[in-house]
Amino acid sequence: MEPKENGSELGQKVIDGPTNPMVTPLLNDLYQFTMAYAYWKAGKHNERSNPFGGEYTVFAGLEECVKFLANFKLTDEEIDFVQECLPGSEEAFCDYLRGLDCSDVEVYAIPEGSVVFPKVPLMRVEGPVGVVQLLETPFLNLVNFASLVATNAARHRFVAGKSKSLLEFGARRAQGPDGAISASKYCYLGGFDATSNVAAGKLFGIPLRGTHSHAYVSSFMSTDEIVDKVLRSADGKTTCEDFVSHVQTWLKKIQYSPSLSGIFSETNQSELAAFTSYALAFPKTFLALVDTYDVMKSGIPNFCAVALALNDFGYKALGIRLDSGDLAYLSREARNFFCTVERELKVPGFGKMVVTASNDLNEETIDALNKQGHEVDAFGIGTYLVTCYSQAALGCVFKLVEINNQPRIKLSEDVTKVSIPCKKRSYRLYGKEGYPLVDIMTGENEPPPKVGERLLCRHPFNESKRAYVVPQRVEELLKCYWRGSADEAREVLPPLKEIRDRCIKQLENMRPDHMRRLNPTPYKVSVSAKLYDFIHFLWLNEAPVGELQ
Repeated sequence: MEPKENGSELGQKVIDGPTNPMVTPLLNDLYQFTMAYAYWKAGKHNERSNPFGGEYTVFAGLEECVKFLANFKLTDEEIDFVQECLPGSEEAFCDYLRGLDCSDVEVYAIPEGSVVFPKVPLMRVEGPVGVVQLLETPFLNLVNFASLVATNAARHRFVAGKSKSLLEFGARRAQGPDGAISASKYCYLGGFDATSNVAAGKLFGIPLRGTHSHAYVSSFMSTDEIVDKVLRSADGKTTCEDFVSHVQTWLKKIQYSPSLSGIFSETNQSELAAFTSYALAFPKTFLALVDTYDVMKSGIPNFCAVALALNDFGYKALGIRLDSGDLAYLSREARNFFCTVERELKVPGFGKMVVTASNDLNEETIDALNKQGHEVDAFGIGTYLVTCYSQAALGCVFKLVEINNQPRIKLSEDVTKVSIPCKKRSYRLYGKEGYPLVDIMTGENEPPPKVGERLLCRHPFNESKRAYVVPQRVEELLKCYWRGSADEAREVLPPLKEIRDRCIKQLENMRPDHMRRLNPTPYKVSVSAKLYDFIHFLWLNEAPVGELQ
């Protein structure tokens, strides 16, 4: 999709279109167009609304929503198709669609990368109801998966800890190309350090990581296959004419080392050939997959021989990857082997080789590894991460809460599905220790909470749940990210790296019991006393009165 300005005559600022060119106004449920036609037919299409609320998550996808707004325009071909889908619709409605854009729409949102909680609106969308209705499905599509993946990544980061590297390896298992690209982007936002996805690296500037597979190792038969055996030293001053022989010399030294001789005897020579060949190609970033044949009897000794040979010429090998077996045990044994090499062969720093683990990892397996004790420095996570295996969808919703300055409420026998009416402002209140205490929603015209002033916070629906709070810091959550065009004053969309930093900082700033994996303490979300009274007034006003016979 070529970037285009919202409205043909507007200013000089251009916002690129959505990352996926399939994100157009036609990415919609049919009922959005049937409602748009019905609004238009009833003359209600220019009445104004401001919806959106969601569930607990790391909020992501806002940037793509703004790109969608800036480039919202139905083509003639798309309008013709909509007309075919709405038999009997009038030609004047097509003219209405032809002139439709988002120049009368305003969007207020919580900054992308923020930690958010149930009932607090993620976005507030204001504008003519006809066009806002056509934003529902695209917005939910752009926010739901992005936020779900970012939350999943954040949960993996929490269980792995701050000191470990997290690598997203899920492209081959993701739900199609867009699933792969989106997952890479939002896993990085949620706290991962790098991806194996080259396209995502190019599009979003995400650091790339990757070495080789088992197929590369098993493709070699012997060291005789290595044609170019020359290695130039890191400083460029010397050249090793036969690096293969140098590696084999080091392997013999390891074999005859008193502390290591009992661990292995003969290693797999085809594996040694693969490692040597790979090191010749990438001497500065050599990291080997060591479980193709036998980790301790072949993979680790072969890796060490190549790493020691590289060390002689000024290169530092990065480490190993384990992709099968008892990861806790093997990582400990590998670390012991590296430390013994450092001690016995007098190679400073060799014991600090990076140990990367992969093999269908998820939150539960990382938690189990932590309890068993391990020496893994980096986790490569794929399937369970990018497919969000433990939860298929997030479940954000899009609700009408006000039209023509009249608050509206959606009722349900399930109180969790009752919407909170009217245009609202949202605040996060912080306590003395610096942790967030509670999020509170107020009516748009209510005075904001003030630092040091006692404030009654009420549960939206449970009369007995209420508490006084004296905030030490007050943060307003909703900020304006779209005000009709790219030229109007609004919040700047930060780069992905800044959004990631915000996410990590917010997660670290939450009280640990709110963030723990099992049985977390519910975070309090409240409304002001005035909004509480109005919710229940409107509830009683809209709910029909029953009659007993």
